[in-house]
Amino acid sequence: MNKKILLKKVKAVKSLMTILKKRSGRDNSGQISVRHQGGRQKRFYRIIDFKRDKRDIEAKVIRIERDPNRNVFIALVKYADNELRYILCPNKLEVGDKIMSSENADIKIGNALALKNIPIGTLVHNVELYIGKGGQMIRSAGTAASVIAKEDKYIHLKLPSGAVQRFFKDCYATIGQLGNIAFKDEIIGS
Repeated sequence: MNKKILLKKVKAVKSLMTILKKRSGRDNSGQISVRHQGGRQKRFYRIIDFKRDKRDIEAKVIRIERDPNRNVFIALVKYADNELRYILCPNKLEVGDKIMSSENADIKIGNALALKNIPIGTLVHNVELYIGKGGQMIRSAGTAASVIAKEDKYIHLKLPSGAVQRFFKDCYATIGQLGNIAFKDEIIGS
């Protein structure tokens, strides 16, 4: 991965950002339920495309950015119809690569397809729990699940925890292991 792009400070796309509201330890009624909270840096939440619902349209990776709200890098992609979106950046995805979300996309890093079309032994991330809901599993830095079996309407995935879980065969997943693998080795204190 090109380190110069990751270290260089770039402005995020304004249309893909919202302000991440501070909650300061308050519950739904406004009462302080957790003391000693609040006073952090103002953050802007990048809207990530977990659904990957733009089917059969090729996208090109414009740049790779660091997101202050998550431990995995994000990639800004531009679709053929000039729409910009952020996606979770898999390891070994480079600037200029072409990706696609489709039923019959190639088995290539960054492509999203239904689990039934992914061969056994392939690493995947951003897996849907329910068809069409968007990726909810395996979204943290350096994680990936492995396709280990196919039966009837289910696909068996071995999760990063080592557990085996069944997913519907029509649920979408993205090929590859997520980037920023070294995140787990960072020492944040003594």
